[in-house]
Amino acid sequence: MSLKGRAAIVTGGSSGIGRGIAVEFAREGARVIVADIQQDPRRGKYHETDVTTPTVEEIEKLGSQGIFVKTDVADDGQLQRLIETCVDRFGGLDILVNNAGISLSGNSQEISVADWDRVIAVNQRGVFMATRFAVPHLKRSRHGRIIHVSSVMGYVGGGGQPYSAAKAALINMVRDSALELGGHGITANAICPGYVETAIQDYNTPDQIEAIRQRTALPRFGLPRDIGRAAVFLASDDAEWITGTALVVDGGLICRI
Repeated sequence: MSLKGRAAIVTGGSSGIGRGIAVEFAREGARVIVADIQQDPRRGKYHETDVTTPTVEEIEKLGSQGIFVKTDVADDGQLQRLIETCVDRFGGLDILVNNAGISLSGNSQEISVADWDRVIAVNQRGVFMATRFAVPHLKRSRHGRIIHVSSVMGYVGGGGQPYSAAKAALINMVRDSALELGGHGITANAICPGYVETAIQDYNTPDQIEAIRQRTALPRFGLPRDIGRAAVFLASDDAEWITGTALVVDGGLICRI
């Protein structure tokens, strides 16, 4: 088990990609803090229509230890409490996965400034603050790992003004973190998913989903487990000499874009 005994935090871990990462970490022996604004998983109208069990319950089925911590990543105090809870309960922190994210629609003339600020607060500033609070503890770990969940929209437009901007920022943030923390043996990397079958896709229409399917090179969409396995690799010793990179996991979607 490649992550046996290691302590991990996954933000946005109740649903979708975060849930997939948390479960795969547990499968590899990690103890996982599931941080989210609600414990119950989100159910979608296209995907994850029958998901009901909390992520912690799935972690425990695999024989690992999971703890849910209610967290709004846009709140600095809640983020600090999250990191402290992990250290108190697990004795330290080895892996931080910044996955929590939101998307609000609207072009530059339609989106409100409040909505812009909210997306940036969750998708970018929250990532920075979680990393800031985690770094002193990661420095004490022999296996310090930071993983940001970005998006293929970090490379191309079309995800909405604040969403694409924030996801692009994460790709560059890991590069600076890699330079800052490499001397401490801490790696920092990003994962850039394409279309993954999660409830967050509810904002699409069936026609839009089919158009994305036609642009994806492989004959299926991604599953949360696909991103989870990529995260396991980056968190493991197999990736100890990989840092400052952004791993695209998209079934070939970005090739055609």
